[in-house]
Amino acid sequence: MRARSENGAATVEHVGLVILIALLIMAAIAAVVAAPPTDEARHLGSQLDRRIRCPARLPDPCWRDPLTEAYGRPVAGLVRAMAPQPRPVAGASGAPLLPVDFRYCRSESCAAPGDRTRLTASNRRVTAFTSVADHRRSGAGVQVTYWLYRPGIGWDRAVRTASPGDVGRYASTPLLDSANPVLVPLETLYGRDHYDFPPGEEPPWRWRVQSVYPG
Repeated sequence: MRARSENGAATVEHVGLVILIALLIMAAIAAVVAAPPTDEARHLGSQLDRRIRCPARLPDPCWRDPLTEAYGRPVAGLVRAMAPQPRPVAGASGAPLLPVDFRYCRSESCAAPGDRTRLTASNRRVTAFTSVADHRRSGAGVQVTYWLYRPGIGWDRAVRTASPGDVGRYASTPLLDSANPVLVPLETLYGRDHYDFPPGEEPPWRWRVQSVYPG
């Protein structure tokens, strides 16, 4: 009888623990919905993400930024160095809009400029997607395309052409999480060709970018 009572008590404690964890998860979700993460929270999340990914990548370097994983360090430095300065563009309503990550922002309200240059008023990071055509093996240069998405407007692009000498010159450009804008390589963006867009926002790069598989 005593053993049965102890088992029953353990079961009650287990159920209570599960309920507590569920409540904590619900509270965390509610907090994110009520207020988008701040720049500091995003930085902390990025640091935690690195730590989680590190064991799986050994014996490779513990962490490499997305540009390096997609293009290698020299071209990654070039892509960062030649990135266009984000600027607001008037949307359909006339309100200024910054380029954002379409995975997290699809409305004008979350693309409006804020008080900080790296963030919109809704704490979304200003973002540019990238694709690279590297022709150095044929004696030519490197073409970098920056794809800029603004909700309701669609896609704009900025193209930069660099010589092999430029690649060497910019290879050591710092690759910082805080750099503006955030650069997301399309070559390593999982499922990029399968996102749904309204007709006026159809991405010009769909099915035209060759995938790169890091690791």
